[in-house]
Amino acid sequence: MRLLIKNGVTVNEGVEAVRSIIIAEGRIAAVVPPSETPADNGFDRVVDASGGYVLPGLIDCHVHFREPGLTSKADMESESRAAAYGGVTSYFDMPNTVPQTTSAGALADKLRLAAAKSHVNYAFFIGATNDNIDELRSVDPHTVPGVKLFMGSSTGNMLVDREAALRRIFSEIRLPVMTHCEDTAIINRNMVDAKSRFGDDPDVSHHPFIRSEEACYESTRLAVSLARQYGTRLHVAHITTARELQLFGHDPNITAEAVVAHLMFSSADYERLGTRIKCNPAVKSVADRDALRHALTDGRIATVGTDHAPHLLADKQGGCAKAASGMPMVQFSLVAMLRLVDEGVLPMTRLVELMCHNPARLFGVRGRGFLREGCHADIVVVRRGESWRLTASDVQSKCGWSPLEGYEFAWRVCQTVCNGEVIYDDGKFCPDSRGQQIMFR
Repeated sequence: MRLLIKNGVTVNEGVEAVRSIIIAEGRIAAVVPPSETPADNGFDRVVDASGGYVLPGLIDCHVHFREPGLTSKADMESESRAAAYGGVTSYFDMPNTVPQTTSAGALADKLRLAAAKSHVNYAFFIGATNDNIDELRSVDPHTVPGVKLFMGSSTGNMLVDREAALRRIFSEIRLPVMTHCEDTAIINRNMVDAKSRFGDDPDVSHHPFIRSEEACYESTRLAVSLARQYGTRLHVAHITTARELQLFGHDPNITAEAVVAHLMFSSADYERLGTRIKCNPAVKSVADRDALRHALTDGRIATVGTDHAPHLLADKQGGCAKAASGMPMVQFSLVAMLRLVDEGVLPMTRLVELMCHNPARLFGVRGRGFLREGCHADIVVVRRGESWRLTASDVQSKCGWSPLEGYEFAWRVCQTVCNGEVIYDDGKFCPDSRGQQIMFR
């Protein structure tokens, strides 16, 4: 297919400019000014982006699509469809599925599933355990974004809690290491205290005090210390506290991720949204949220992902002990971040750095994340218009709900192009679309 996207404001590598993009055989053939835009009749499809913005397709480095083993909540088909609706053309899925992605065989099984089911481009982290260092060392570095390391209690029972195992991972693994950082001993102590004071299932408002600032900071401090000691390429997932941010911005080899939930919500929202915003690490104070927002533009936050983690609403019942942690976010991450652009939190060019360019740079993604000649044609067209209110009927994720229901947004995703094919077009979706395996370095 030859595709022309004409006369939109392209946002790429710090520059906004009206350009037209010529696409052939799934790749960007040229990016030209309006005066050099060719006639429409030389193309199989023309998208007139006049008045809209044309961005690289988003790369979400942090999703849980739940397949295999947890498909009552979500699966690769449903969640990659939600991604396409939201302008996300590539994702890195986490290893805490059933079975866990902690071996070459489990990784190969996931890749086969994705080739058959995923509507957008896909890659899978291999997960670390206390005793699978040989598997981590043997994985083909061109096929994975990195190693996911749970340095604190989370879902999936993949906690690496032996000092010797941690040191081997940080010293011997040459892949990027992405860590979930919360100190388990601190969390357990806080939970015992909360249960003694508030009962066996404390209200969700206590979640940020159980999974506390101290628990996050101590674990993140340890990860950063080990990375500095051994020269590890470290990316710390879902930073939630102002205190943790002090550890970043000094070493380009040690970077941090913020996720949309922690940028949109604060502890003030528990009263209204309850366990819908219960996640690990916890949504914390207004001051922490505002510090994260500030760090988007000062170099301390390198990427913005979603930690998209669907659960059925039935699983979200209860409090700190019983309700599942996690929420679906991939479909609405772009419009949520564009809302922050409108609020002056960050410029559009920085949004593209955080959600497109930097994920590609930090993980060594081949040929994606930029509007450059020769890159895969992964592109999203967005427009600002009349405000619309998000309802459950808008949700494509299999779980059927969003914590952003009731929020108003002025931006819409109009077209999503993946590998040169328009897979989403103003509410119309191409169910036969299939993404490609992402390759690295």
